[in-house]
Amino acid sequence: MLDNTSPLNLLVLHGPNLNLLGKREPETYGRITLQEIDRRLREEANALGNVSLESFQENHEGALIDHIHAAMGVRHGLLINPGAYTHTSVAIRDAIAGTEIPTVEVHLSNIYRREEFRHHSYIAPVAIGQVSGFGADSYYLGLRALVQYLRR
Repeated sequence: MLDNTSPLNLLVLHGPNLNLLGKREPETYGRITLQEIDRRLREEANALGNVSLESFQENHEGALIDHIHAAMGVRHGLLINPGAYTHTSVAIRDAIAGTEIPTVEVHLSNIYRREEFRHHSYIAPVAIGQVSGFGADSYYLGLRALVQYLRR
């Protein structure tokens, strides 16, 4: 782990369809856009001090895996909303496990209060934690938890 003064370099990954936030199913995901979430994440990172982050949104599983692989040895942590890949992607799970990057999984909605098929996460067993159900705040809570974990 790093001390409280060490700079942290974090990766934020948004999975499929999250580019449609603000338009897609606002009753489930709210009206906030992905651009607004990323802007607020940068503000939160600045407020936490000595934290830099870079965000990417990808609709393709392989592109997400490529970002995870590229983060190995470069990024201190990963904040990921895998979207629907949460419930289907052994490959993303294996990429996270293989790179051993401390990871926090986040979801806007509470996946355990939704359809039965959404109750299983392939990512959770290889993540240090999961935050879901708090809308966009899930991202900010997840960021704070990841930074705190890394600075212990």
